[in-house]
Amino acid sequence: MKLDKLTNGLENILQTIEANEGNINNVTHNIHDNYKLSAKNLCRYLILRTFDLRKFQENLSEIGVSSIRTSEGYVYSNIFNVVRNLKLLQGLPKTEPSTIELIGYKKSKKLVKKNANALFKRARTKHFAEIMVTLPKNAAKDKSVIRDMAENGMEIARINLGHGKLKDWMQMVTYIKEINNQTNYNIKIYMDLSGPKFRTSTIEILKDDGKIGNSIPIKKGDHIILTKRTTKGKRSKFDNTNTQIEKAEIGVMLHEIIDDIKVEDVVFFDDGMIKAQVLSKTEQDVELLITDCYKSKLSSEKGINLPHTKYKLPALTEQDIKNLPFVCEYADMVGYSFVRDKEDVSFLFQQLHLHGAKDLGVIFKIENVEAFENLPEILLEGMKHNKIGVMIARGDLAVEVGFERISEVQNQILWICEAAHIPVIWATQVLENLAKTGIPTRAEISDATQGAYAECVMLNKGPYINNAIKTLENILIRMESNSFKRKNALRPLNIAKKSTDKLFNA
Repeated sequence: MKLDKLTNGLENILQTIEANEGNINNVTHNIHDNYKLSAKNLCRYLILRTFDLRKFQENLSEIGVSSIRTSEGYVYSNIFNVVRNLKLLQGLPKTEPSTIELIGYKKSKKLVKKNANALFKRARTKHFAEIMVTLPKNAAKDKSVIRDMAENGMEIARINLGHGKLKDWMQMVTYIKEINNQTNYNIKIYMDLSGPKFRTSTIEILKDDGKIGNSIPIKKGDHIILTKRTTKGKRSKFDNTNTQIEKAEIGVMLHEIIDDIKVEDVVFFDDGMIKAQVLSKTEQDVELLITDCYKSKLSSEKGINLPHTKYKLPALTEQDIKNLPFVCEYADMVGYSFVRDKEDVSFLFQQLHLHGAKDLGVIFKIENVEAFENLPEILLEGMKHNKIGVMIARGDLAVEVGFERISEVQNQILWICEAAHIPVIWATQVLENLAKTGIPTRAEISDATQGAYAECVMLNKGPYINNAIKTLENILIRMESNSFKRKNALRPLNIAKKSTDKLFNA
């Protein structure tokens, strides 16, 4: 591409951003002062990513001019400087800066660190990314469990309010406070709201050996009934030609699933191990066809994912609302499970306001397709308040977007959050094999290294969790000296196109 054509193409992008500055100001007028510039940069990034930038960056790299691969955190400034340098190469008059307040690379980096430090309540650490660890059940009975984790590098203790009881959570909080008072550790407390439980209900079936089983056998091609009715589950029955003559039956914890699901919707069970399609439905029941099956049994209380279903359930359940006083009193951060749109964000902050929780950090857990597609709006709504972050909850998210897309989607979440200078938590199955067996796989070491591009990495439970914490700390220390964030190809993003249409053309 010739220099003049390259210059004109990039200048057109610059002018498009400038032409939308009025719209950007309208979108960001209610943003908290701490995030005002960041919100504007996010909007400019969304505009930038509606263009196919690959042809530009290749030619920029060819002539040795700074490319636009690292433009997430300082969009307008980067494009402006590239255009100015191209004009200097051609002996053209330099472009005069507009009245837009610029964010350069150094300032963008400072904003990310400032926001992360505020959210995680930290000063200096050996490494930039925090280490969060899920507390196991026995942490409510043995203080040394938590102390050992802190000694090995845990900085944030995660209490999952979807499991256990209030007295256990309170005991964990008490132990953490005692450890902080007795040592120089500063363990922060993160609490996860459980959100709606999309799960199979309890199964109790008499097996051939006379014992009670908690699962039903299934295989590809079987028809099963998902029901609101009270049931302990039923096994399929087959004739002597192995033809199914009676369908298996299983209940759901949330009856609203049956209401919202539609014929031809896809249903996943057990972290995507079982895939089914809706054949028919009545007021009480949904008939499913098992289309893929990587397990021979479907058990009690297994997760259900509905990637194509628009359900009406609130992200904040009645139980979550009951738990909020405890969260607001004792947590430093709260994880908002199954958030889907800006209305969910607004509702949570209304509830937090009732409890005067002005200093509580809020983490939006991106774990379904709807949340991913609405991420820019979720962030902009959250940025009306102080101290927010994002968790890439890759377990449910991978099931919903498809395992082949999860790498692409998690990268897009990282880019959008970097554009907004919002800290990210890298979660799900990080060093899981090491934590459970004591031996890491090569793939999970590489995955943990990817986590260093986030501001926090979360580990789950396991008998070798302290080994995993120490290993992760070493990885993060090594990676920090090598990079900050990353460089990427810049094809146009569908999420940017959809978001700019909604934000600027409403």
